[in-house]
Amino acid sequence: MKKYNLPVILLKGIILLPHNTLKLEFDAKNLDNNVIDMSLLFHDSYILVVSEYKENNTKIGVLSKLENILQLPNGNTRVDLKGIRRVNIIEFLNFKSNDPLESIVSEIEIEKVENEQIIINKLKKELKIYVNNIPYISNGVLSIIDKENSLDKFTDLVVPNIINNKNRLLEYLNNVSPVSRGEMLLKDIYEEKKMFQIERNLDLKVKKEMDETQKQFFLREKMKILKEELGDSSKENDFDKLKKRIDDLDCPIKIKEKLNYELNRYQSCVSMSPELNIIRDYIEWLLCLPWNNYTTDNNDLRQVKKSLNESHFGLKEVKNRIIEYLAVNQMSNNKNGSIICLVGPPGVGKTTLAASIAKAINRNFVQISVGGIRDESEIIGHRRTYIGANPGRIISSMKKAKSNNPLFLIDEVDKMSSDYKGDPSSCLLSILDKEQNKYFSDNYIEEEYDLSNVLFILTANYIENIPEPLKDRLEIINLSGYTEYEKLDIATKYLIPKIISKNGLKKEFISIDSNTILKIIRNYTKEAGVRELERQLDKIFRKIVTQIVLDKIKINKLIINEQNLSKYLGKEKYKYSNKTKEQVGVVNGLAYTPFGGDVLPIEVNYYKGKGNLILTGSLGDVMKESATIALSYLKANYKFYKINYEMFENDIHIHVPEGAIKKDGPSAGIALTLAIFSALTNLKIPSDIAMTGEITLRGHVLEIGGLKEKSLGALRSGIKKIIIPYDNDIIDLPKEVKSNIRFIKVKNFKEVLEVVKHE
Repeated sequence: MKKYNLPVILLKGIILLPHNTLKLEFDAKNLDNNVIDMSLLFHDSYILVVSEYKENNTKIGVLSKLENILQLPNGNTRVDLKGIRRVNIIEFLNFKSNDPLESIVSEIEIEKVENEQIIINKLKKELKIYVNNIPYISNGVLSIIDKENSLDKFTDLVVPNIINNKNRLLEYLNNVSPVSRGEMLLKDIYEEKKMFQIERNLDLKVKKEMDETQKQFFLREKMKILKEELGDSSKENDFDKLKKRIDDLDCPIKIKEKLNYELNRYQSCVSMSPELNIIRDYIEWLLCLPWNNYTTDNNDLRQVKKSLNESHFGLKEVKNRIIEYLAVNQMSNNKNGSIICLVGPPGVGKTTLAASIAKAINRNFVQISVGGIRDESEIIGHRRTYIGANPGRIISSMKKAKSNNPLFLIDEVDKMSSDYKGDPSSCLLSILDKEQNKYFSDNYIEEEYDLSNVLFILTANYIENIPEPLKDRLEIINLSGYTEYEKLDIATKYLIPKIISKNGLKKEFISIDSNTILKIIRNYTKEAGVRELERQLDKIFRKIVTQIVLDKIKINKLIINEQNLSKYLGKEKYKYSNKTKEQVGVVNGLAYTPFGGDVLPIEVNYYKGKGNLILTGSLGDVMKESATIALSYLKANYKFYKINYEMFENDIHIHVPEGAIKKDGPSAGIALTLAIFSALTNLKIPSDIAMTGEITLRGHVLEIGGLKEKSLGALRSGIKKIIIPYDNDIIDLPKEVKSNIRFIKVKNFKEVLEVVKHE
């Protein structure tokens, strides 16, 4: 069975049969233009046409060829699609991505027909009688098939000329047997002849009852009687149901007028018109939107605060800021407040916190992720003129919300990008502006929709990646992540009871102490949140359950400790850096990562050379600049620090271990300066001292960030003293850090040196 791949064009409401030609015009911005280019460049103008796609149910397509391709002055492309033969569809590719749709197909073997000419002659005879008796059928179809001797081609050429029913055409397309299609065609010819006779009788019946002054009524009555005779009044019934829903809908007057206009269009469309389903879908969207449906807010902020505390441990500053935000909104009844943006590393609970806020204040919750979106139509929809057009994610989510005032979470706003298809971040500007979003208009809906009652909350991992115009409209709330001891409390109070219950165990059967949990946190996870910690704990209890079920043993009490932890979790995955030994040219710096703090040893060596500065250890541009500043400062002040200037004529090599890990930032400035000074003067640096702070060319020590995480990393590594910038505050640091580490504030490098010499 020969297989090959083809680009795909999906048709909605149009059926193309082999041996027929279809004229199509593609919009300049439509993805199908890419498909056309792919067909011309890589597939010798061949393309697969798929009519009425249904997931997991579309097996037959038409191998076609692009002919008469014409570029129009408006940028659109007009092509003729020439159907060639049916093929089996094995698989669709790229279906959920923004890339052109492709497929893998195989050939269909056409069955050999016995008495083929006899069947064709019978069909020609009946078709000739049919064309002569039916006035609105052109006899041109007879000339098309006059000399045709292939039953397979004969049926495909005739069917589109006499059959208008889309579903029936689809049956012909999916039928690969020429004999079976011939039988279907013969049956349809007989039925069409019978229907025409019934229609003539209906015309006579109606004409007797109507006069010339009632033409409009005559046409409607004719349609009604025709449907009654056929036993098909589904469209009429659908019209009545839609009319009732429109009358009952609570929405602006302008929307009702639009609905009634579209409903009249729907009624006037013939059943086979491709516009019918498009109009029906549009009416359904307008009916399903919550124009004036609202939920009642919970104004008891004490209860809201309690609910947030029950769902999320810690994060006091974040919760207090949210309570303040809700209190101001409640007191002032002002809808034009700032938009909250929760910024923090993955796994700290940004999305779940937003869901908890929605639950606490009694609002419906919906969310979308805009990470990776390049096409602004994903947000504001496509024009209805496009094939398969739909509303954007904003309107689609409002339909799911079923209320006009939900809490709307827009996730990962720092991961949006823009290209030739548009700039999604620009769309968000108008959506989040309370002065503009009252009149939000989706390209598909085409009518204004009021978003001013929506409570928008955004999330991001990295604040620097949020576009500046968008950032200007946001109230930034930072979630710095959990400390080890906060993770310990979360595991003890929330995660372990939840996991034990999920695995069908009882709490009294399992004993796991705090030191064991801390070991899991330190050596088996490396994260700001608790996702990986939950997975590791779940892994332990799964193994326990498996042991009980397989060995059919009864456990009265199972103790999990540091000694048997490796039995459940295997070898330790992570090891944090320990403080260095007291030696010349080595200083303990402090690092801040998205997974927490750590000690960053800095090593300096020198050797005879030309005064070059060598930097290794995957240092970023900012950290390289800090090293250059440190060396320049010491050179400029060599007399004050009593350094032999000839030492600077040597090559100085600075290395930060674990070279595979990228390091950057200015906060290692004083550590780099001290390491160079130590190497050049043979001064040993105490091993229980670590330091962090940016240095200037004048030796001033500037404020740094991430002190909380850095100090926790220092505590874990056995550091007793930390030198920090004078402007940094230690009030908000955890109690366990302040009770075990001495913080020494300095304003310049001279004070750093004094501290080191006297400790």
